[in-house]
Amino acid sequence: AVYLRESGGGSVQSGGSLRLSCAVSGYDWRSYCLGWFRQVPGKMREGVAALDHDGEINYADSVKGRFAISLDPAKDTLLLEMNSLKPEDTAMYYCAADNEPGARWIATGGNPSLGYWGHGTQVTISS
Repeated sequence: AVYLRESGGGSVQSGGSLRLSCAVSGYDWRSYCLGWFRQVPGKMREGVAALDHDGEINYADSVKGRFAISLDPAKDTLLLEMNSLKPEDTAMYYCAADNEPGARWIATGGNPSLGYWGHGTQVTISS
């Protein structure tokens, strides 16, 4: 199994920045694609960014140029740097691991019944 624990959420004003962290552990986790997803109550889950095990990175169009996904191998931590935040970025953010190729995985919004998921961290952006 792979275990994921998010941290770093919070409340900031529009235009601000936040960095989310996801501590990753478990068997062979480096062979998985790692990704960030977000969801607002009553709306579909949205893929945000994915980092394939071969280093390929994919982003949702809505966050391109503002968000950056990376892996800190020394700390076994997946990061999501979020800049120029907008009120529409407000959501619960989840870290996940799956064998799905990153581009397709974030395009479909992921499936919490497949792969491994963290419990989420709330991000709130005020205007």
